[in-house]
Amino acid sequence: MIAVKRVVVKLIIAQLDFLVGDIEGNSKKIISACKKARDQQAQLIVFPELALTGYPPEDLLLRPELYQRCDVTLQNIIDAVKDIDVVLGYPKQTEKGLLNIAGVIQSGSITHEYAKQTLPNYKVFDEKRYFVEGEQACIAIIAGIPMGITICEDIWVDQPVTQAVKAGAKCIININASPFHIHKSQQRQQVVEDHARLSDIPVVYANLVGGQDELVFDGESFVVDEKGNVVRRAPAFEEDLFGVTLEWDQQRVTVPAQECADLLDENESIYRALVTGVRDYVHKNGFKGAVIGLSGGIDSALTLAIAVDALGAEHVEAISMPSRYTSAMSIDDAKQECRNLGIECELVSIESAFNAFLELLDPLFKGLPVDATEENIQARCRGILLMAISNKKRKMVLTTGNKSEMAVGYATLYGDMAGGFAVLKDVLKTRVYALSNWRNAQSNVIPQRVIDRPPSAELASDQKDSDSLPDYAILDPILQRYIERDQGAAEMIAAGFDEQIVSRIMHMVDITEYKRRQAPPGVRVTERAFGRDRRYPVTSGFRYGRQ
Repeated sequence: MIAVKRVVVKLIIAQLDFLVGDIEGNSKKIISACKKARDQQAQLIVFPELALTGYPPEDLLLRPELYQRCDVTLQNIIDAVKDIDVVLGYPKQTEKGLLNIAGVIQSGSITHEYAKQTLPNYKVFDEKRYFVEGEQACIAIIAGIPMGITICEDIWVDQPVTQAVKAGAKCIININASPFHIHKSQQRQQVVEDHARLSDIPVVYANLVGGQDELVFDGESFVVDEKGNVVRRAPAFEEDLFGVTLEWDQQRVTVPAQECADLLDENESIYRALVTGVRDYVHKNGFKGAVIGLSGGIDSALTLAIAVDALGAEHVEAISMPSRYTSAMSIDDAKQECRNLGIECELVSIESAFNAFLELLDPLFKGLPVDATEENIQARCRGILLMAISNKKRKMVLTTGNKSEMAVGYATLYGDMAGGFAVLKDVLKTRVYALSNWRNAQSNVIPQRVIDRPPSAELASDQKDSDSLPDYAILDPILQRYIERDQGAAEMIAAGFDEQIVSRIMHMVDITEYKRRQAPPGVRVTERAFGRDRRYPVTSGFRYGRQ
C-alpha cells in the first residue's frame, strides 16, 4: 500500500483594523503583516474585504485618483512580499465596471482575481451604487490545495460556494467586512457551518476589525471544518495575526481542533463594540481625546466609562455644569464617578450664562409662559461650553443621549445633541441600565445611586423623565418594534400594548425625524440604527392613523 502524503499548511488570518482612504498607510500595514506571517513560516496570509482601501470606502470609489493610488500601492505590495501567498481585497476598474476583488498574489504577481458576485444593497450596505457583480468562481492552488475564493455576502447565499465546489475547491477562503450588531456572531457562524456541512469542505472566514464612522467590525474570524464544527476562532474586537493549521492529503482538507476564543455574551459584546467605535472615531479623526458633560445621571456616567476604557483616563475630560435645578446628589455622584475612573471633574456653573440669556430674551418673551424653551436654553448653554473646550483643546465632544431619547425627541438640538459622536445613539435606555450593571461587575465605577435613582434631565424643579414619557420598560419595547422591526400599530396593540400609548409614541417618533437628521453619528449595535440604517424623509405627511 502506498502511503498517502499528508501536508501541513499554516495559514494566517490578518484580523486587522484599516483606515478608510489611507491607501498608502494600509499598504504598509499589509506589507508588515505579510513579513510577520512569513517569519512565522506561514504559506498563506488572508486579509479582509477591501483591505487596501478600508471598508466601506463609499463615494471615495467615485474619485479617479483613488484607483491611481491603488495601482501604485498594489504594485508596491507585490514587489515587497516574497515567499508567502496572499489573498487581498481591493477595488478594480474594468470594461464591465468596478469590481470588488479578492486577488491572489503568488511569486511576485497577481495570479488570480475573484470578483464578488453577491452585492448587498440593504440596511447599511449599498454596494450596487458602486460595483457590478462578478460571475465566475475562482480556484487558486495555494500550498497545493485548490482553494475557492469568495467575498463576504457570497457566503450568505448558495450559488458562489456551490459554484466554487463544482469547480474543484477543497477549501473555501471567505474574506469579509462584516459589521457588528447584536447576535451577528451567531448568525454568521450558523450560515458558514451550514455551507461547510453541505459542501463537505472547510471554510475559512476572515473578518475585519475596528470602527468606521457608525459601523463597528468585531473580527471574530473563524474556521469551520468539513463537518460544520468551529475549530478555530479569533477573539472579538482584537487586532492581530491568527494562525490556522490545515492538513491536506491530496484529496481532502481537514482542520484539527485549535484554540477557540469564546463568543461574548450580549452585554459584553455591545460594550466592547461601543468602546471600539469611540476609540477609532476619535483616533482616526485626529482628536487628542474626548470631553463629556457629566450630569450625574446614568447616560453620562456610562458614556464616561466607555470613553475612559476606549481612550485612557488621561485623554478624557469631564465637565459638570450645574444649574439652579441640579441637585447636590447629581454633583456628588458625578464627582464620585470621576474619582472611580481616575480623572478630574471640572465644575462650571451655567447659572450666569442662563441668566444672561433670560435677560436678553425677556423683552421678546414678554407675556409668554415659561415652558420647555427655558429648559432648552440650559442645555444649549452647556453645549456652547463643551464645544468651546473642544475647539480650544482639540478634544471631541461625546454626547450622552440614548436611543430612547433620540427616538421620541427627548433631546435638545444644539444643546445635549451638540457634539462630534453620539456614543449611546443606538442603545435603548433599558440597555443603558444593563450595560452599566455589566460594567460595574468588571470594576465598580458607576455609583449605585446613579443606577437606582429615577432618571431626570433636571431642567425644571422636581423633573423626572416619567413626567414626559411612559416608563422605559413600556417605551423601549414599543420603540424596538416600531423602529427596528417596522411593526405597525395593529401588530403592537394585538401584542398587548395600550393603543393610546402606541399612537402617542409613534407620533413622537415620526415628528422628530428633523432632529435625528442633525444628530452626530454614533455606534451601530442593533439591526436598525438611526443614520444610514434608517432613511426616513424629514418632510412627510405619513402619520399613524392618517388615511
